[in-house]
Amino acid sequence: MNDAVSIAAAVREGKVSAVEVTQAALARIAARDHQLNCFTAVTADTALTDAARIDREIAQGNHPGILAGVPFAVKNLFDIAGLTTLAGSKINAENPVASLDATAVAKLKQAGAILIGALNMDEYAYGFVTENSYYGATHNPHDLQRVAGGSSGGSAAAVAAGLVPLTLGSDTNGSIRVPAALCGVFGFKPTYGRLSRAGVALFSSSFDHIGPFARSVQDIATVFDVLQGEDDRDPVCTKRPPELVLPRLKPDISNIRIAIAADYFVKGAETEALAAVQKVADALNVTEYVTIPETHRARAAAFVITASEGANLHLHQLQCRPEDFDPATRDRFLAGALIPSSWYIQAQRFRQWYRDRVREVFQNVDVILAPTTPIAAPLMGQQTMILDGEEILVRPHLGLFTQPLSFIGLPVLSVPIKRQNALPLGVQLIAAPYNEALILRVAAALEAKSVVSAPVTSLCSELKINDLYK
Repeated sequence: MNDAVSIAAAVREGKVSAVEVTQAALARIAARDHQLNCFTAVTADTALTDAARIDREIAQGNHPGILAGVPFAVKNLFDIAGLTTLAGSKINAENPVASLDATAVAKLKQAGAILIGALNMDEYAYGFVTENSYYGATHNPHDLQRVAGGSSGGSAAAVAAGLVPLTLGSDTNGSIRVPAALCGVFGFKPTYGRLSRAGVALFSSSFDHIGPFARSVQDIATVFDVLQGEDDRDPVCTKRPPELVLPRLKPDISNIRIAIAADYFVKGAETEALAAVQKVADALNVTEYVTIPETHRARAAAFVITASEGANLHLHQLQCRPEDFDPATRDRFLAGALIPSSWYIQAQRFRQWYRDRVREVFQNVDVILAPTTPIAAPLMGQQTMILDGEEILVRPHLGLFTQPLSFIGLPVLSVPIKRQNALPLGVQLIAAPYNEALILRVAAALEAKSVVSAPVTSLCSELKINDLYK
């Protein structure tokens, strides 16, 4: 019973109290997070207060919400009332505390979920490894010598290690999908603007998404449904009414057209990453390939736009306090500040052209399969790797296959591939904008076939995670 939906059902039915579930989560964090470094803050007092309130509502015969008593935590760029929103930064630690919860945090609380704390990340969400100079590195629960991925590394690792069943992260160029793949959990980036970013510290406004991490497709679908809806606090949040996906997780996907991403997405990856895609394709009887043209240019343009927008957002601090940045973040922001405006404008023009080409591809296919990362989790501190016979830098290239898809805001789910005695790998399920339901239906079919699942880490086993929820 380590998935959110099962925990909530048990709480509502009185099989376990919300306080007991919350205490168990706090005990797991106390026992193991010193090895992992997922949390930058644990909100134990408010969590227990909220859990007691949920128990009182149940005792009074009220319905406390679809996520009643489920512990969750959020990347530390989400506002939490009463805490300072760090965004992984030493500079932000001097800011006043947030007066309101981020919209996404508030919605999960309204659904009965219990906020446990804030999670580690790369500074200002600019990175793929969560090796933070000020708050320490987050370790991969499957091998503590390896990175958890980033920038939402704490979010992915906390779910993978069984500390909490649900977390929230943000994704600019792959910051949900990369750590989800490296830690072996489900990580979902919905369509750009589909979920409110109000109360979230942004990195690159025209790219940033928020989304959940979980250990099951049903949990991902449940959180997505809870978080849907327009929000005037976020100017890019869609006005489309919610389209609930949970009732549409049909086992039959025979009418969904699925293909494998070719060309760019089959180059520059280790054999095992491509084998993971093939395993999914074989399970779904997929043999068709599609090419998304000029994807390498899309990635280059994404670099230009995100570096420019990120640098502009932090320009004053770069001028006044460059020594207080994480050196890796500072250097990339400084480079972004020097990008000519003509490059940025040209990159945005190409963005529209690329969006039109991808729209044409989706006229003939509904869901596309691609690797999430080119390799499994690298070692901490590892600077380079060999791909396609060439030595390249690890950090930027972990987003090789995720960045072009963020460029035009496509909905993508990274699913963990079931592998015996091996580090986790993920496969991306990609669809046209607002087709989240198609992605989740395919993922549910793969889960039913036992092709995808979140593996139990040694940390989970040592903690006897199931017993702690009973």
